This record gives sequence, C-alpha cells and structure tokens, in this order.
Amino acid sequence: MSYARVVTVHAQAGKVDEVVKIYHDSIVPAIKQQQGFQGARLFVDRANNKGVSVTRWDSKADLEATEASGIYQAQIAKLAGLLAGAPERETFEIAVEDE
Repeated sequence: MSYARVVTVHAQAGKVDEVVKIYHDSIVPAIKQQQGFQGARLFVDRANNKGVSVTRWDSKADLEATEASGIYQAQIAKLAGLLAGAPERETFEIAVEDE
C-alpha cells in the first residue's frame, strides 16, 4: 500500500519561482535517494503564492523514515527564507492510482 505526503506552503510575495527552482534543483534530487520514494509533484497557485507538494512512497514506514532521519526537515529548511509561514503537512494512504 502506497502513501503520500502532502505539504502546503505559502511563499512570500514574488517568491514562488524561487520555491519552484529549489524544489526542482535541490529538494527532489535529495528525496529521490530515499528508500521507497516513488515520485514528486509540485502544484502552484501563483496568484495566491501557494504551493502544494505531493510525494509518493512505497509504504508509510518509508515516508515516516524521512521524518525520523531529518531528511524532511532539511528539505523544508531550504525554503525557510522564502515562506510566509510554517508548512502544513498531511499524510494519506493512496487508495486509487492510475498513471
């Protein structure tokens, strides 16, 4: 059973492109190295300076291991100077997936 971590962030005004660049160039390569990683997507609402990251994992244990090891926190720290507030993090079981 696969799991997803959904993280919602609010960027400071005019910083969405910087968030996207860091996500693409630094965060995704780092999390790709983690056991159980299946993929990542970043959705943005530029008008509202909002981003939603969805990462998919082989198991809940794999997802939780990235938090226990500090990998998740290290990636969020890369965005610290660009965010207007703390990220909101949620975990979901993936019930249907069709690609």
